[in-house]
Amino acid sequence: MEEKWEGKVSTTLPSTKPHQIWPLFKDFFNIHKYFPTLSNSYGVHGTNGEVGCIRVCVGSSRSFFQPKKDFDSKINGEELVTLSKERLIAVDEVNKSLSYEIVESNIGLTSYVATVMISQGGDDQGSEGCVIEWSFTVDPVQGLKYEDMVKKYEVSLLKMAKAMEDSLITSS
Repeated sequence: MEEKWEGKVSTTLPSTKPHQIWPLFKDFFNIHKYFPTLSNSYGVHGTNGEVGCIRVCVGSSRSFFQPKKDFDSKINGEELVTLSKERLIAVDEVNKSLSYEIVESNIGLTSYVATVMISQGGDDQGSEGCVIEWSFTVDPVQGLKYEDMVKKYEVSLLKMAKAMEDSLITSS
């Protein structure tokens, strides 16, 4: 059996502080507001942002991963969508990190655990802005190369960080 894939990507927001970004990630049930290929996400168990809560993420056919063909993922007989049920397994308010696992999906990710951490940094001295780091561990994904998966994460994190930063600008 192949070893698990482990990856880590990060991006810097030079003018956004960790305490501004953290609540957007902790709003676990509403990640679709920022994640580029999710059309919806919603809570199905527990209290939003608390360990043990579960969300369902719904993606479009142009999603991060493609749905498995043997999984009935049509909605009203229309396009295939990606579905994943994700459980929040750790929240660290002090270090601004959270971890979650996929408990069920139609996208081929098994034994998937990810951690998002927001830390201080962004300019040359590291005193302004923030760094968002997204790491994952997963069983190898059939039909996908490790390098391609990491690239998907890089692109998605960049788009998500920009959407989060834009939402903070428009709400202030």
